[in-house]
Amino acid sequence: MVKTKAERIIFDNELKPVQAYNIAKETGVEAIDRFQLILEIFARRASTVEAKLQIQLARLGYELARAKEKVRLAKMGEQPGFMGLGAYEVDVYYETIRRRIYSIQRKLRRIRKKRSLHRNRRLELGFSTISLAGYTNSGKSSMFNTLAGEHVPVDTGLFTTLSTTTRAIDLLGRKVMLIDTVGFIDRLPLSLIEAFHSTLEETIFSDLILLLVDISEPIDEVERKLSCSLDTIQKIGATGIPIVTALNKIDLLTDEEVQERLEALKGVAPNPVPVSALYGINIPRLKEELYRHLKNYVRSSFWVPVNDESMSFLSWLFKRANVQAVKFEGGQAYVAFESVPWFADKVMGRVERLGGTIENWRA
Repeated sequence: MVKTKAERIIFDNELKPVQAYNIAKETGVEAIDRFQLILEIFARRASTVEAKLQIQLARLGYELARAKEKVRLAKMGEQPGFMGLGAYEVDVYYETIRRRIYSIQRKLRRIRKKRSLHRNRRLELGFSTISLAGYTNSGKSSMFNTLAGEHVPVDTGLFTTLSTTTRAIDLLGRKVMLIDTVGFIDRLPLSLIEAFHSTLEETIFSDLILLLVDISEPIDEVERKLSCSLDTIQKIGATGIPIVTALNKIDLLTDEEVQERLEALKGVAPNPVPVSALYGINIPRLKEELYRHLKNYVRSSFWVPVNDESMSFLSWLFKRANVQAVKFEGGQAYVAFESVPWFADKVMGRVERLGGTIENWRA
C-alpha cells in the first residue's frame, strides 16, 4: 500500500467485520465494502434534513448488525476503521446505537407525516402526477429542468437527487404535477431501500412513471440499468402504473446508433421515446406520449348561478383543475374543465349544492 499510496481498499462484495479487520491489519489501510461506499456518496450528496437522517439511519443499522463483533475486534488492537470505540463495552455500544436509531426514526416519522399531508393536499387537486424515475446519473434532473423550467442541481456524479422535488408543469395545455425522486442503483442494499422508502414511495402514488435511461452507454450497460430500474419499480410496489421510457442522451450518438439501441430495447423498454433532456431534442414527442398515457382525465361542464358563493367556488376550481372554457350568460356562469374522475365527481357534487346544472359529466 505504501507503493500505491492507497488510502482505502474498496470491495464490491459485503465485508464482515473480521475480514475488514484482518485486511486492515495486513495492509495498514482501511477496507470498506460496497454498502459503505454507497453510504459515503449518499452522505456527500445529501442536502435536505430528511435525506441526511435517512443516511444516518442506514449507517446505524449497518453498525448495529456488526456492533458486538466490532467491539471485540477493536479490543484486540487498533486498526484503520476500528478506532474511536474507546473503552466501550459491547452492551453499552449496542444500546447507544439503538437509542440513536430510535431518535432518528422519531424525527423521520414527523417528516413523513408532513410529507403525507403534502401528498394529501396534492390529491385534493384535480391534477395527475408524473414521477421521474431511473438509474442514477441517467439525466433525471436535466429532464426535470427541461419539463418544469427549473434549475435543480445537475451533475455527472452519482446521486445528485436524494430527496423529492415537485412542480406543476404544462403538458400540452394540461396541468400536471411532476415529481423528481432519488435515482436507482443496481444491487441497492435492502436497508437503503427501506431508509429511502418515503422518498421512493412518491412513485407508488403517481399516475404515470417517466423512466429515464441513458442510452449513450454500451448496450449491455443500458440493458443492465434498465432491468435494474424496472426491478426496483416492482420492488417498491409501483407495478401497474403506466411507464413511458425516455431513452436519454441521444445527442451523444449517431442516428444509426440510436436506431440500433431502439431495436435492441424493443419489447423491453415500455413505450420508448429517444430524447436529449439537455438539448431539448424530441421533447415535444415525449410530451405527446406522456399525454397519451394519462387516460384517466375526463372533461366535464356545468352552469351555476352567479353569486358570491359560486364565484368563490369557481376561484377554488381554477386553482385545482384545468379549466377549458368560461362564459357568462343570463346571470349564469358556464364552465368546462378537465380533471381526474374522482375530482370531477367532487366538483359536480358542489355544483348541485349551489343549485347549478350539470351539462356534461365524465364524458
